[in-house]
Amino acid sequence: MKTNLKAGDRVRLLSMTDDPDPIPAGSIGTVAGVYPQSDWTQVDVDWDNGRSLMISIPPDVVERLPADKTN
Repeated sequence: MKTNLKAGDRVRLLSMTDDPDPIPAGSIGTVAGVYPQSDWTQVDVDWDNGRSLMISIPPDVVERLPADKTN
């Protein structure tokens, strides 16, 4: 699955359903890396709460924030 995300983008997590210790919805972070697969994309995110956790799109859903949005 193709995504328009790239390293350095700021994102807000909308949902994370399959992780045993999920990042809370609404959390904001910075994309550290994007790794497309055939039908999904793995995105490495450094979350502002201090955690670093990869998300899988789908099923996880994020929105890219405008460049001037910091919180």
